[in-house]
Amino acid sequence: MENNYSYAEFLKAVGKNSSSLQAEKLLNEIYLDLFLKHIHREQTKSRLVDLIDLALDQRDESAFFLYSERLVKIEEND
Repeated sequence: MENNYSYAEFLKAVGKNSSSLQAEKLLNEIYLDLFLKHIHREQTKSRLVDLIDLALDQRDESAFFLYSERLVKIEEND
């Protein structure tokens, strides 16, 4: 799922293919990839928050720090 698209690559693909259908297909692929990455990131963040809450409820300091670190790393990349 790790595709890195750029506007320049899109223009190259459109330039090579005069068909607007192929350009639309590429755009749809890009949008779908971005959407799926967003959903995955949000689900991961939500799961980590739940795990942090559980660690707090159980007074599990090591789990709290582990999940908190992971959440911070994800949020730094947003």
